[in-house]
Amino acid sequence: MTMAMTTGASAGTTLGASAAEKGRYFGAAVAVNKLSTSAYTTILNREFNSVVAENEMKWASNEPQQGVFNHSSGDRLVSHAQANGMSVRGHTLLWHAQQPGWAQGMSGSALRNAAINHVTQVATHYRGKIYAWDVVNEAFADGGSGGRRDSNLQRTGNDWIEAAFRAARAADPGAKLCYNDYNTDGINAKSTGIYNMVRDFKSRGVPIDCVGFQSHLGTSLASDYQANLQRFADLGVDVQITELDVMTGGNQANIYGAVTRACLAVSRCTGITTWGVRDCDSWRGSDNALLFDCNGNKKAAYTAVLNALNAGTGTPTTPPPTTPPPTTPPPTTGGCSASVSLNSWNGGFVASVKVTAGSAGTNGWNVSVTLPSGASVTNTWSATASGSTGTVRFANVDYNGRLTAGQVAEFGFQGTGSGTGMTPTCTAS
Repeated sequence: MTMAMTTGASAGTTLGASAAEKGRYFGAAVAVNKLSTSAYTTILNREFNSVVAENEMKWASNEPQQGVFNHSSGDRLVSHAQANGMSVRGHTLLWHAQQPGWAQGMSGSALRNAAINHVTQVATHYRGKIYAWDVVNEAFADGGSGGRRDSNLQRTGNDWIEAAFRAARAADPGAKLCYNDYNTDGINAKSTGIYNMVRDFKSRGVPIDCVGFQSHLGTSLASDYQANLQRFADLGVDVQITELDVMTGGNQANIYGAVTRACLAVSRCTGITTWGVRDCDSWRGSDNALLFDCNGNKKAAYTAVLNALNAGTGTPTTPPPTTPPPTTPPPTTGGCSASVSLNSWNGGFVASVKVTAGSAGTNGWNVSVTLPSGASVTNTWSATASGSTGTVRFANVDYNGRLTAGQVAEFGFQGTGSGTGMTPTCTAS
């Protein structure tokens, strides 16, 4: 999707307007139940051109029972953003914390399959509506190791992050896909561990587009903050300040201003999000860590940010999301053809299938896929499946069966076992 870069206010007089002048966003984390509070929404709608849900898009919130999704709160935030010209960051598809109880009790391939299904279903639901997803959140350990955090997700295999990114790209090719973490503000063991993962992902074509730096800050800012952002940008990813808040005190305004200037100085820093709107909305309690006090008054930190935005120059370099090379479908026979791409891991896979209509078009289509021995289909979207093992037949649903010549429809399915070697065949009606 295209990131919203407009605001109804005069340019340069609000955070969102001034950021938009520089081709960036300035956003806030939103608790959806506060959208009914006029004092809250007055500030939100005036000052910000991007929003992210504090909790409503996390796993425990939108899949409280396995396979039963509730997107009502997230949908409300998206609707509010769309009505007010704001972009939406999605937070977060997978995280070791705030998992539903049923997922906390899982392990191994069962958890891996459930996690990939969650990524696929949620990203598909919001397809085309999310500017950037925090696909994976806080997967690296604190301390000096630079290694992964131990979690039930990590114990499904070290490739779980890669599998999540590939599933997210298949579900929403237009969204920027981010890794997000905290205590990564300077060049340290943790940020270097993440840097090495991103460099590896880029070298192997794993679809990662951005890295989020939470920046929950105290009374000082790392002297190499900007240099750290820049080294990630030099890998070919965007960088974003995703959860900014700063402890109150004599240095609060200076730190907010310095963070803003650092983002503006890095051409691929595409935006800043504060984790809340007013001090009394913040998770940090008496730290009074945000830009507005509880009465909605602008603090000195607000003025420091706005002045830094207005003094900044330049437009970020932000290419569209990276996508894998297109798969050339086989020659069209029988009125349509089909091709498949796989996202596989040990014990499971997600298959994305493209159906291409032949010269006569289609009024409907059927795709047959012979699964390898031991493989089984566990979930299907944008098609109906007959059978789950052996030769499985997939038929169009009501909205994607009628295709004109050369038009493409897509559907997908998730499976256990291996999907390697599947060759789909298509017939049209």
